[in-house]
Amino acid sequence: MLEFSWNVFRQTGNIETYLLIKEMQASDSQLIDQQENSSEQESSEEQNL
Repeated sequence: MLEFSWNVFRQTGNIETYLLIKEMQASDSQLIDQQENSSEQESSEEQNL
């Protein structure tokens, strides 16, 4: 999806498309951070058992 959006931006120069790309990247980063935090919490809970 990012690649498609980037190609649309490259061809059109549409600022809204660029902002959409940035929003998707930020969302991806937040999701990755949440997954990492969840994994860390699970491993620390297992160690406490």
